[in-house]
Amino acid sequence: MEGKNSINKVTAGSLLITLGIIYGDIGTSPLYVMKAIFGDAPIQKNLVIGAVSCVLWTLTIQTSLKYVWLTLQADNNGEGGIFSLYTLVRKLKKRWLIIPAIIGGSAMLADGIITPPISISSAIEGIKIYYPDLQTIPIVIGIIISLFLFQSYGTKTIGKFFGPIMLLWFLMLAAVGISKIIEMPEIIKAFNPYYAYLLLTQHPEGFFVLGFVFLCTTGAEALYSDLGHCGINNVRVSWIFVKTTLALNYLGQGSFLLLHDDIQLKTFENGVEFIQNPFYLMMPQWFIPIGIVIATMAAIIAAQALITGSFTMINEAMRLNLWPRVLVKYPSIIKGQLYIPSTNWLLCIGCILIVLHFKESSNMEAAYGLAIVMCMLATSILLTYFMILKRFPKPAIIGFVLIYSIIEISFFIANIEKFHHGGYVSILVAGLLASVMTVWLVGKQIRKSYTEFVKLKDYIDVIEDLSNDDSIPQYSNNLIYLTNAQNRNEIESKVIYSILYKRPKRANIYWMLHVNVIDEPYGMEYQVKKFSDKIIRVDFYLGFRIAPKISPLFKKVLEDLSACGEFNKLSTYHSLRKNQIMADHKYIIIEKVISYDNDLPWYEKFVLDCYAFIRKRSLSEEKAFGLDNSSVKIEYYPLIIDKSVPDLVLKRRKDKTD
Repeated sequence: MEGKNSINKVTAGSLLITLGIIYGDIGTSPLYVMKAIFGDAPIQKNLVIGAVSCVLWTLTIQTSLKYVWLTLQADNNGEGGIFSLYTLVRKLKKRWLIIPAIIGGSAMLADGIITPPISISSAIEGIKIYYPDLQTIPIVIGIIISLFLFQSYGTKTIGKFFGPIMLLWFLMLAAVGISKIIEMPEIIKAFNPYYAYLLLTQHPEGFFVLGFVFLCTTGAEALYSDLGHCGINNVRVSWIFVKTTLALNYLGQGSFLLLHDDIQLKTFENGVEFIQNPFYLMMPQWFIPIGIVIATMAAIIAAQALITGSFTMINEAMRLNLWPRVLVKYPSIIKGQLYIPSTNWLLCIGCILIVLHFKESSNMEAAYGLAIVMCMLATSILLTYFMILKRFPKPAIIGFVLIYSIIEISFFIANIEKFHHGGYVSILVAGLLASVMTVWLVGKQIRKSYTEFVKLKDYIDVIEDLSNDDSIPQYSNNLIYLTNAQNRNEIESKVIYSILYKRPKRANIYWMLHVNVIDEPYGMEYQVKKFSDKIIRVDFYLGFRIAPKISPLFKKVLEDLSACGEFNKLSTYHSLRKNQIMADHKYIIIEKVISYDNDLPWYEKFVLDCYAFIRKRSLSEEKAFGLDNSSVKIEYYPLIIDKSVPDLVLKRRKDKTD
């Protein structure tokens, strides 16, 4: 609780850190929102005021009310994000809630592929004000590659500069916005929601312009996901400042367009289409180069936040059995910071392909938003059940469902129109990620359903006899099996088969280790059950953000047991014990091999084939659990699916010599 209270404490330093970590995505939205709304549309008074009105009310209703006020209450011991929310509501025992969790998580990861290209491209394209023929693609790709190359070193050093840079960014948004509002104060009418209605009825895109308006709030989900780094109080206090600066900048862009209603944002330079950005156009000429530099740094920070968030989500998905095991590294001692090489380079390749495919940020806007609105819908479903779990008043729950169903379904329908213009990319990426999660989850469930468990107490006597049988060479002092048996009194039949039948393994102590994933993100506990002096089971209770490194965890358990006299850590060999040599350990990992000659339902065969394909390309079990290869033995055990044996009419042929 002390750690939770410390990150919730509001100080100038904590608020500065929050600016750098939380608001990169939503904070850079002024770079492309107004440009997206007015790319092809005429600059008319009602449309301009209506566009700003839509943006302001979207930030208020969707970001301020839903996320900053309500969703942040659904923190899991200080941690946020859709997977953290799922771990809270799964207590309701509604198995289908895993579906919105998978959809929302996949959509967030898809957003991590699109956000860096659109943010960085929008910033860099400001240079075209001076050099219209400049090819920005190589510059954008160069920045993206450099950003991903840096990930393996962690963000400890550059993180110190995130806060000050984002503070400078938000102050710039406010200052530039105010300078234009003073010139055209009529833009204040945008606070009247009636003008938002006019936008929807008079804009050439009609209702579907909401798809571009929605871009202003896409970072709200990332704001919730990064909650654990800063704490609720810091997020809520800093949001007041952030929303104010965003509102001032959007009002400023609107003022500029009202002052220059004859401007054509879509232009052609040397036959090439280019959409001018009102974000840069409203700046004084002398300040534009400075604005481009600051915008580029803010865009890089926004990209960094999404990349770091993707690492966290993949790590959580692994712990929730929604993703195959992959290598996880910890580049610094900062809590929650990790580096996943496979995810890093897949994101990098994805970002580069997005840049090469769409070329300009104006084209990327079509792909952006569709996936994240799906994530918001999924969050709303889970949040509804969280409100039920926490016994919110029924009128409040019904009101939430009605209001946000209308708002988010409207955004979804508006974004669907983007599908053929690029939205298919985000849906394709999210669909692929969701398929991997589904196959991994269902594949594990199918394999578990065919796993046979036996009562361990039925084998205590025979295992103890084996341990005391000097006629059999000792296999190891401590023989360790990893078990999936949830029932502490049971064990997989394959473990008994390994001990007794597949070369009988004599050991001094047989350990059965089981890892339970608990809802508390950073919980670390263990429990010991002794079946006899020779058979001991250890259950680890680890939070969904804790890496299950079995070797150091088990070593800690042995130290505790040795300290209280429950375990002798010295070798049983007399010569080694005499010289105070520690007992040796041997881990046995049993790989289940499925025979497909059995009559499985077609869908189970398909899922298990896909599961096997993914598993071959994922991290091995011994590496995933941090085991030393020299102390690991891998055995292959047939997972018998169909035990029915056909009646075989087999006769013995008599030998002619008989």
